[in-house]
Amino acid sequence: MAERIGIYPGTFDPITLGHADILRRGSKLVDKLIIGVTTNPSKNPMFSTEERFAMVEREIADMGLTNVEVVGFNALLVKFAQKMGANVIIRGLRAVADFEYEYQMAGMNQQLDDDVETVFLMADVSLQPIASRLVKEIAMFGGDISPFVSKSVCDEVVARVKQTGLRGDY
Repeated sequence: MAERIGIYPGTFDPITLGHADILRRGSKLVDKLIIGVTTNPSKNPMFSTEERFAMVEREIADMGLTNVEVVGFNALLVKFAQKMGANVIIRGLRAVADFEYEYQMAGMNQQLDDDVETVFLMADVSLQPIASRLVKEIAMFGGDISPFVSKSVCDEVVARVKQTGLRGDY
């Protein structure tokens, strides 16, 4: 039987407890899981690709996962999966809105390469509201993000906000 290689792509800006949940559970479904840290021109990143890459690597090490590798990419996801020899794309779902978008993406990816399957994992119920975009927004307005990210990620986000300055009336 061929090795099952999975890709879990994302911007991970920053990596949240929701991401970590999908990453941990997804790593059990494949022999090797590649975390694809990518750029998304429509998002305004708080951290550089290199910083996000290091953040994800540290989180994986802290979880003790041995079958997970972090790779940066800036390409069409299916092309990246082909290059990595992956036959599974793992995507996390939080809500119905996620499903609609992800379902459309899975269909397009299938049209591009029907040998690569998309697997959806529902986020743990307690983690479903967490989104990197909201974590950054809360932090930028001086809110507590510790329930949504690991301690080390929290420290990095807080340090970045101190560098850039808080927003709003506080």
